Amino acid sequence: MLSNSDIVELTQFRCHLHEKPELSGEEYETAKMVTEFMQNTVPDEVLTDLGETGVALVYNGAEPGPTVMVRAELDALPIEELTEVAHKSQIAGKGHLCGHDGHMVMVCAVGRMMAKQRPAKGRVVLLFQPAEETGQGARAVRDDARFAQIKPDVALSLHNLPGLPLGHVAIAEGPANCASRGIRIELTGKTAHASMPETGVSPMQAVAALMPGLTELGSGGKLVPGYRLVTVTHAEMGEAVFGVTPGHAVVLGTLRCLQDADMATLCEEAEALISEVAKRDGLQVKLSYHDVFHACTNAADPTAVLKRAVEQRNVPLIEDAGPMRWSEDFGLFGYGAQSAMFLLGSGTDQPQLHNPDYDFPDDLIPVGAGIFEAAIREILG
Repeated sequence: MLSNSDIVELTQFRCHLHEKPELSGEEYETAKMVTEFMQNTVPDEVLTDLGETGVALVYNGAEPGPTVMVRAELDALPIEELTEVAHKSQIAGKGHLCGHDGHMVMVCAVGRMMAKQRPAKGRVVLLFQPAEETGQGARAVRDDARFAQIKPDVALSLHNLPGLPLGHVAIAEGPANCASRGIRIELTGKTAHASMPETGVSPMQAVAALMPGLTELGSGGKLVPGYRLVTVTHAEMGEAVFGVTPGHAVVLGTLRCLQDADMATLCEEAEALISEVAKRDGLQVKLSYHDVFHACTNAADPTAVLKRAVEQRNVPLIEDAGPMRWSEDFGLFGYGAQSAMFLLGSGTDQPQLHNPDYDFPDDLIPVGAGIFEAAIREILG
């Protein structure tokens, strides 16, 4: 269990992390701060620069057994923080406005508990992962050759959730977060004088067709198997002048599915539509995908373990919250491990994630850490 002094020190560290946010792939100082803060927990193994900036701390049990990994995220967002808290971001245009500072500290708290009492068997890996916001961090960690040294049998994580009552937990077996990816469509024709548009090849009609056409491929609806949503997020065409008929355009969109299996089909349909429209209008087309997130699916066994941990810690449990539309690259760790993520309520009157006035509620630190510890003790003793 955490002592009062533990909670004070963890809260102070959370505020320190909040003051010094770093963006995805740039979390060098954040990783260093975490590593230094955790030195007094005396981990049996420390891996740094994992997936470029990640950190993994290993706590061995007395006997052989499975590996349980608990993951937190290192990165912040490219958003200017608009709060008046004493620990407000000191870095212009950057802020911990998703609660990753709180997630890190809850996992740090687990390390303190492991220092006081190692697991009876197996080992605990605390992973501080880079670049979650771009969907690149989990893959970078898994692609690192040293990941084989800490490959988990069970992977656990959480995310705080505004709108859910403070300190309440939502978790259910099955889909937890959607798969998503950004698609970038570049259309190239031929620029012409605005007085002679017939001498050029404009992408105007193609852009006008693609925006509703892509949207019709996935109109959303209930989050049930087969759910698909396509959101056009940006479009630009030509130059901001009056004398030129455009010869170039870019359209950005986000493809979203509840399950990974549906994403390939949605991509094929989007690519077929884009190809058809480009060919019709005599345009060259270049496609690329970005911010690729796999779906998060909660496996039965770790979900049941987490539910029992919630009950053991006397935390209110909500079982019918359903999956979330947003994506989380934790889903990739579900390939090769039994994985589960729970949602921890950050308050019904809390600003939403990614809002410039969001700040993680420190009262959640012992709650989330306690649930993780109870789950670890059940699996490893």
